[in-house]
Amino acid sequence: MKDTVNSKVMKTLPQEEREKLLGVLKVRFEVNMIRHKNLEWDAIRTRLEADPGKLWSLSEMERSGGEPDVVGYDGKTGEYIFYDCSAESPAGRRNVCYDREGQESRKNSRPEHNAIDMAAGMGIELLTEEQYRTLQTLGSFDTKTSSWLKTPQDIRKLGGAIFAEKRYDTVFVFHNSAPSYYGARAFRGSLRL
Repeated sequence: MKDTVNSKVMKTLPQEEREKLLGVLKVRFEVNMIRHKNLEWDAIRTRLEADPGKLWSLSEMERSGGEPDVVGYDGKTGEYIFYDCSAESPAGRRNVCYDREGQESRKNSRPEHNAIDMAAGMGIELLTEEQYRTLQTLGSFDTKTSSWLKTPQDIRKLGGAIFAEKRYDTVFVFHNSAPSYYGARAFRGSLRL
């Protein structure tokens, strides 16, 4: 379902899907309190119900295997912060190049999607290296997979992109060419609400 607001198309969920997603998010929130100490579900739910566009973005994170959860609160902006918290890089976002330029530069075996455009279409941002390291303090993620990260412009201008994974209880940040893609690499996103 779509509603027009200020000449922009806002994507929303039918009521039944909203309630189901809110139930999933509430259970995940309660089971993983270490990720969001001192935060209360009722305040988050109220904010989610007031912003159907962000709720739709969270549904896209969930649908693609990201298992979004609240990981913090920004006291300066008053926003709750959600990250993809699936144990491994989201299965529904794998086999993607870093960005459209990388995707289009492939002469053979071009993947269908790229991380930057997929994230934008979902209304989320790729995690930065700093955010990824913060996520790793909340558990062990990407111990068998890897995730593209928001790449600094100076690296991207030279044709590269960065990704990260956790092995041997250590977070490793690597580089690859932006046109690269692998069956075990996707991307993790963030959403501010």
